Amino acid sequence: MVLTRSLYAKAKKGEPAPDFSLKGIDGRVYDLNSYRGRKKAILVVFMCNHCPYVKHKISAIVALDRQFKKKGLLVIGINSNDPSQHPEDSVDGMKIFAENRGIVFPYLVDEAQDVARAYGASCTPDPFLLDGQLRLVYHGRIDDAIEPRTTPTTAEMRRAIEQLIAGEEVSVEEKPSIGCSIKWRR
Repeated sequence: MVLTRSLYAKAKKGEPAPDFSLKGIDGRVYDLNSYRGRKKAILVVFMCNHCPYVKHKISAIVALDRQFKKKGLLVIGINSNDPSQHPEDSVDGMKIFAENRGIVFPYLVDEAQDVARAYGASCTPDPFLLDGQLRLVYHGRIDDAIEPRTTPTTAEMRRAIEQLIAGEEVSVEEKPSIGCSIKWRR
């Protein structure tokens, strides 16, 4: 396991987020552009099934989905890992993980890893919060409980979502997420 921080070299705050069209574990194809103007906030999280840091954060991500879905938030999980390196990150593994963790938001497969590259995603979890016009407004950690089995004392992502849904400028300080590196194809 290689511990990695979020990088800020590609997606920049205020800029349009890279579009994507990816297949979900439900067999549907999800096109980011189709949500333009239809949601107040979209949380795109690069994640996987095997990473202990994702396992530690997934309940917080599911809670954000439940808390803010009716207020205009769409959560989208994207798995960009090469399943030949971690078979549990296969589509079948994703289905099991989603069922076991209560994930009801779209969980998509970035098989070619193009979407992770376009966003500059580097770790799992690596969350990107977009406004209704698909501009990046926050790229940072969910909260300060970085290490598995620690309890958060902050709620950066929740505060950023609240500000965005309220029509306010997102003023939450961006601090990098930390997790396993994305498993790039060789």
